[in-house]
Parts: sequence; structure tokens; C-alpha cells
Amino acid sequence: MTQGIDVGSAVLGVDPDTPRLLLPLAIVLMRLNRVMVVIGMFSLLIASAVLTYSVVSRYVMKSSTDWQDEAAVFCLVGATFLCSSFVQALRGHVGIEAIASLLPKSVNRLRLVMVDILSLLFCSFFAWKSWTLFHEAWVEHQTTSSSWAPPLSIPYGLMAAGMTLLSLQLLIQLSARINTLINRPSGVVP
Repeated sequence: MTQGIDVGSAVLGVDPDTPRLLLPLAIVLMRLNRVMVVIGMFSLLIASAVLTYSVVSRYVMKSSTDWQDEAAVFCLVGATFLCSSFVQALRGHVGIEAIASLLPKSVNRLRLVMVDILSLLFCSFFAWKSWTLFHEAWVEHQTTSSSWAPPLSIPYGLMAAGMTLLSLQLLIQLSARINTLINRPSGVVP
């Protein structure tokens, strides 16, 4: 059941140690992550096209560029946050492993669980706060201060959705890691 996208040595799939209760969520999240990556790729292409147009129109045609920077930032915010769960599924976020080689394997396993717990707590708080910002921007019809004035609910919504997906991914990975620790026969080291 670990079929998926091959990215170097990492494979996007469902961890076989994921608890049975969370398997449906893990499968849906894996498929959703694939969709988010495609959306992120198009978002990056759009942002690069908008910024290229901005440079050409500003310096070659001497025209004003009000909306381009904000449109590119919105695309980049969306790509960054919506794809964060995909990167986490591959355990591709930057991690400092200098201490890992110095610790005994049993202590290192506990360290990894603690890192996952702290990451989940932080990302869950960030997701909750992003949803409150989104709600506030939506209800109060907040916009940016530029002359284009797009609604702030767009970047806040992208941020909230992305952090929610990341929190769910962390929850699934943490439960799989804990399941591995609990169900491992004594003396077996991964």
C-alpha cells in the first residue's frame, strides 16, 4: 500500500504503520496533496509570468504596475502553504540532524516523537489563528491597501487551508510513529 510518487529516495504514500482508524484520512490526504502540488506548480508558473510581465511593462512600456506584485505574492503564498503538507509527507522540510548521530537510537526515536508533537502543536495553532484571520477578513471585507485592493481573505484562506492540511499530515505521521514504537517487538531497532 506504499505506492505513490517517487521523489528521489522518498516516496509519497501511506505509511504502513498508520493506525487503521486513520487510514481513510491518510489516503484522502495523500491524493489531496498530489492535487495541491499541481495547483502549486501552476501557481508558480502564473507568478513567474506575472512578474515577467511586470518587469517588461514597467521598464519597456513605461506603464504602471499596481496589481502584479500582489497577484504574484498571492500565488506564492498559495503555492507555499498548499504544498507544505506534500513536503511534510516526504519528510522534506529542513531538519537539523547534527545531534541525531550522537544520540542512542532509543533516545533518537523519542526525540523524533517530541519533534512531531511540537510541530503538530505549532502548526495546529498557526492553522487556528489563520482561520480566525480569514474569518475576520471575510466578515469585515478587508482588502489590501493598494489601489487594486484584492480581499485579504484570499491569502488568509490559502494560509489557513495549507496549515490545516499540514497539521493533518503531521497528525497522521505522528500516529504512525507512535504506532511503530508501541507495536515494535522488544529488541528490534528500525
